Amino acid sequence: MPLTFTLDPAIDAALRDGILDLWADVTNAGGAVGFVPPARREEIRPEVVRHFVALAEGRSRLLVGHDEEGRVAATVFLTFNTHPLMTHWLWLYTMMVHPRHQGRGYGRDLLEAAADAARGFPGIDAIRLTCRGGLGLERFYASCGYKEVGRVPGAIRVEPGDDRDDVIMLLPLA
Repeated sequence: MPLTFTLDPAIDAALRDGILDLWADVTNAGGAVGFVPPARREEIRPEVVRHFVALAEGRSRLLVGHDEEGRVAATVFLTFNTHPLMTHWLWLYTMMVHPRHQGRGYGRDLLEAAADAARGFPGIDAIRLTCRGGLGLERFYASCGYKEVGRVPGAIRVEPGDDRDDVIMLLPLA
């Protein structure tokens, strides 16, 4: 059953808690979403608050995918640039699909829904994201139309002795 995507859903306690649970579950399953396992909701909460502040200030938009039971199953934040020379592209942050739904094509669906949303934003020509090297994520994003446009070797320190590349990907929307 496909996910149901909503752009800019109403933020309430259920959505907040759903995003916190999703983020913790993705992290603890080994997902590269800014934390390392084991991660607790309390540790992730400040980052969720930062994203919600950006939403409230109009600097970001939220795309949420709900499963057939109405649970938060996928999210991505689309964040606008404030630099005057870079307002023609936006950032894609914190793309997550719940581990119980992985392998069903929902990641591709989420990226497609994000690109469709971005095409509806005035003046946006491209989406840019970064991903952690060493996990095959750049191959996944490339299979969805993103092109690797840069790489910073060893920029992400997962733990001492485990440095990963920060891979920069771009999706032109034209």
